[in-house]
Amino acid sequence: MNTLFAIAAAFAMMQAVPSGEGAYLADADILLDRFHQAASDADAETYFSLFTPSGRFVGTDATEQWSVEEFRAYAEPYFSQGRGWTYVPQEREIRLSPVDCRCVATFDEVLSNDIYGLVRGSGTLIRGDDGWKIEHYVLSFTVPNDKARAVVAVIKAD
Repeated sequence: MNTLFAIAAAFAMMQAVPSGEGAYLADADILLDRFHQAASDADAETYFSLFTPSGRFVGTDATEQWSVEEFRAYAEPYFSQGRGWTYVPQEREIRLSPVDCRCVATFDEVLSNDIYGLVRGSGTLIRGDDGWKIEHYVLSFTVPNDKARAVVAVIKAD
């Protein structure tokens, strides 16, 4: 396991969770760590198996709203060359739905990336017979409010 992921996993294990929810939250946390590790390892089989069949990935570009099949088609050429992408969790919060079945969770996380710096991941997890799966994942850039107008101006000028 990559050292940065080991540190992130240890950090996540130290976070307190409400009693009775700990196992659900820990399993969801492990799923998200596996997701990022599989991307870093360019392990397409593991990476895409962590989505539900109806899963969606929303990337940083406005055109990136992909079904699992569409996202696999995009990523496969990179993964087949052993080129993945590394986003290391820095912070993460997972919340179980108020529904008693504890089968839906939402999350948001701050990730670090060598090229983009700090980014945010957020989404929805669904728990079924085979554990947690990603139903919806959104990757976004964090833009400080005091720089938002300048960033928007650059985008509009394009």
